[in-house]
Amino acid sequence: MSVLSFPIIDPHIHQWNPYHTPHKAALLVKLLGRFPRLMDHTVRTALPQATIDFIGLTEGALSAYLPANYVKDSAPFAVEAVIHIEADWHHHHGLGVVEETAWVSKLPFGQGHTPKLGAIIGKADPLSPHFEDILKGHITASPLFRGIRCMAAHHSDPGVHGFCAYPNLYTNPIFLKRFERLAHYGLSFDAWAYSTQLPDVTYLAKQFPEIKFVIDHLATPVGIFGPVGRSTGYTVAQRAGILSQWKDDIAELAALPHVHAKVSGLLMPVLGHDFHKQHELASVDMIVNLLGPLVEYAYKVFGRERLIFASNFPMDKVTARLPDIIEAYAQLIAPNGEAALKAVFRENAIRFYGLQSKATD
Repeated sequence: MSVLSFPIIDPHIHQWNPYHTPHKAALLVKLLGRFPRLMDHTVRTALPQATIDFIGLTEGALSAYLPANYVKDSAPFAVEAVIHIEADWHHHHGLGVVEETAWVSKLPFGQGHTPKLGAIIGKADPLSPHFEDILKGHITASPLFRGIRCMAAHHSDPGVHGFCAYPNLYTNPIFLKRFERLAHYGLSFDAWAYSTQLPDVTYLAKQFPEIKFVIDHLATPVGIFGPVGRSTGYTVAQRAGILSQWKDDIAELAALPHVHAKVSGLLMPVLGHDFHKQHELASVDMIVNLLGPLVEYAYKVFGRERLIFASNFPMDKVTARLPDIIEAYAQLIAPNGEAALKAVFRENAIRFYGLQSKATD
């Protein structure tokens, strides 16, 4: 029996449908969707190896992931509400990314056994000359819009997939000048960068103490569990160095009281996991043993009030089942008491994102 005796909040899931929305693979799935093996071969031939290594298996990225899929994945856990985090909507011209917020708000959440949609975090890049209009568009598109994510993940190893073309997005002067509009509209910021970029995240957060920040996926320490790219995490010494530097940099970020952290995304292949290559999934015990040092240290520096569980599904699905991920994280937090479990798995997300929720007492 799980140590969780209450409905949880999952504040980091992705919804997409490459068959009916703007998506990088939209044309491919329409042409080859009935031939999955051929489609997989085509993708692996056409895409850079770094991209293939990031996603691990192509099936998840090429398939629709909708409320019914999440319900199936999360059973038997009771999930009261989820938060959709932008999933790189592929219509970038003008206000195109606002379409994602409008689309997600119409998905069948809160029907039957599906959790309710608690909030939406949309895509917006302060470098865009349309940034403020995009914010206004998101706000108009749904009352559930709470903030933005702008991915800065970029690695010095050219064999590691990047989500940003340049390494220092969060310190760009134009980015910084326009970023303050989040405070004007009372919006939060989901930061995502690799752990090597944590000083940039800290710099950005220091400039805007009035804006609520959360660092996604504990800043994804690439290669901490095994070889990634051309030269990252290939030796025990390298991996120890990655962990040591991550600890130093995440502690500096955690010293800022307006910054939260998501315990999420720690089972993506880019951290060095190779379960998918072995055609197996990580068990609860395996997850606890692997992630224990990261989760325990994050709890130490962020504390009970600023650490937030999230699934990052379906991205972590390549390595483990969602119930096993939830249970493993719960076992790691449980030694800190029932109040810590409720804070990390429920209350902190409710407070950070301003959710409407039921009482659990």
